[in-house]
Amino acid sequence: MRTLTPIDESDRPRCRWARDADAESQRYHDEEWGRPVHDDRRLFEMLILEGAQAGLSWSTILRKRAAYRRAFARFDPRKVARFDARRRAALLRDAGIVRNRLKIAAAVTNARAFLAVQREFGSFDRYLWAFVGDTPVVTRRRGRRLPPRTALSDRVSSDLVRRGFRFVGTTIIYAYLQAVGVVDDHARDCFRGDRS
Repeated sequence: MRTLTPIDESDRPRCRWARDADAESQRYHDEEWGRPVHDDRRLFEMLILEGAQAGLSWSTILRKRAAYRRAFARFDPRKVARFDARRRAALLRDAGIVRNRLKIAAAVTNARAFLAVQREFGSFDRYLWAFVGDTPVVTRRRGRRLPPRTALSDRVSSDLVRRGFRFVGTTIIYAYLQAVGVVDDHARDCFRGDRS
């Protein structure tokens, strides 16, 4: 009887940023990055995490993700919107997350703005995906670095700022759009990219 050799997933062809990354970042690339997300709680989670990442490496945020889930009520925007000064002060003492006063305050502000968008559009998902007509923007760059922003991220960022969101500059929002699959930037030679 013939036995199959297990696939060494560390040798999979990946996007440039994930090739030499740690195992957690590679798993994130392989299983999450660029895949369309339509669940509002996950959309809120990634919005908070991308804002927290500003000025830091994404691998730092991935390592802290479980702590963020605990600290931010499993990313329930209704609960986060009610975080008072005492709760925000406790977060500033939580070594499991990025202890930045402005980022913590922005998470609470963003939860309130997120709820307002849900009320207006029925869901954040409906609001966000309307920017692309409910169809992901698929690019297949070959060997080039990804841009830090695009016209799409400029539009989304501007609208979010207008709605009272914070830590949603165009570079953060471009990373967010990639994270939730509104934009699929997997490279042409990546196993997750379309190699046709």
